[in-house]
Amino acid sequence: MDHAEPLAGTPAAELGEGPNWDAAAQCLSFVDIVGGRVHRWQYGTDRTDTVEVGELVAAAVPRAGGGLVLALTGHLVAADLQGNLGRRCAVETGVPGNRLNDAKCDPAGRLYVGSMAGTDRPGAAALYRVDPDWQVSVVLTGTTISNGLGWSPDGSRMYFADSGAQCVYAFDYDVDSATASGQRVLCALEPDQGAPDGLTVDAEGYLWVATFGGGSVRRFAPDGTLDGVLRLPVRNVTSCAFGGPGLDELFITTAAIELSEAERAEQPDAGRVFRYRPGVRGLPVTPFAG
Repeated sequence: MDHAEPLAGTPAAELGEGPNWDAAAQCLSFVDIVGGRVHRWQYGTDRTDTVEVGELVAAAVPRAGGGLVLALTGHLVAADLQGNLGRRCAVETGVPGNRLNDAKCDPAGRLYVGSMAGTDRPGAAALYRVDPDWQVSVVLTGTTISNGLGWSPDGSRMYFADSGAQCVYAFDYDVDSATASGQRVLCALEPDQGAPDGLTVDAEGYLWVATFGGGSVRRFAPDGTLDGVLRLPVRNVTSCAFGGPGLDELFITTAAIELSEAERAEQPDAGRVFRYRPGVRGLPVTPFAG
């Protein structure tokens, strides 16, 4: 694989995450979790618009009716593109030390969002489903750092990364009933390869998995076989998403968090968004139907 380049016009984030491509607006949204910011980069320009949320924001997912749904510490909240907050939905509250993390929609527009407990409290987090009527259901318990989500091109498989377990799991998925079953390990990373973080699925059904601490995005076949490794010049690679007019560009978020001052000096692009043209296309983003 060739190299990725920093995306002109995008700011560095302390903890960049959650890239999403908005085909209608031709823009890329992503968040700085600890900075409490939602960024929207306009394709073909060097312009990024920023919304200051004023609190931790773990994910920003497009809504079918316009605007975004934001994952805050323990709630989901509807927001317009100016940052005005609307309907709020409690997902996981009252669990000391936990917060929401990555979020993505299934092919029917249901929102899946996980929580994270940190490595000092393994198994204290969970994965949730939020239906279009904003009703919340528990999908999976016993997770540690709920992370990347994705579905196969035909919707028959769901993928989910638990960074704390160093694993990406596969499930059989029924889109009509929103039933995930048959959990098994699709792939596991060794600690020196980094932790599996955000992920996306391409039109060929292969997974692209960002590795936090591993300085790479790894492409896995649907059977879990490693197909290739894209190296980046920064250690903490957090997530990736396909975008661009042809859905043939991979946008990769990174983070400066947990780097020493010396490491930050050695990795001046830590926290930047990178762009890479992999020679395959991605899948369209499904917005939240609620």
